[in-house]
Amino acid sequence: MAKVTIVLGIVLILLGAVSFVVTGSQHPTSLIPAAVGLILSILGFFSLTEDTKKRMLYMHIAVMIGLLGFLGTGWSIVHYFQMLGGREFPHPIAVEEKAAMAAILLFFVLLCVRSFITARRSRA
Repeated sequence: MAKVTIVLGIVLILLGAVSFVVTGSQHPTSLIPAAVGLILSILGFFSLTEDTKKRMLYMHIAVMIGLLGFLGTGWSIVHYFQMLGGREFPHPIAVEEKAAMAAILLFFVLLCVRSFITARRSRA
């Protein structure tokens, strides 16, 4: 899971960087996914250790950050579908970016939970 965490962190960094450039580099809040991605990538890198306790700690911290990030952006998925249905938002690119971030983080959290369940079963 450490490598998956690093890859998804890089995807979030790219999402934030592209959104920042697309918005004309005027909205620094579009870099929020990049900040979350950087944190996840660092935690994923730290999780590459052979020490099981440290790996578990770093991955649990990463999944908590992913869950908090999803909870903070989850409604944007609903807003994205409303936007597709014709509702107008003041900053449509922000809705798209937050929805993408929410989807990526939900995918990450679900992968981590599945991995944690598998690891627990294999230890028993």
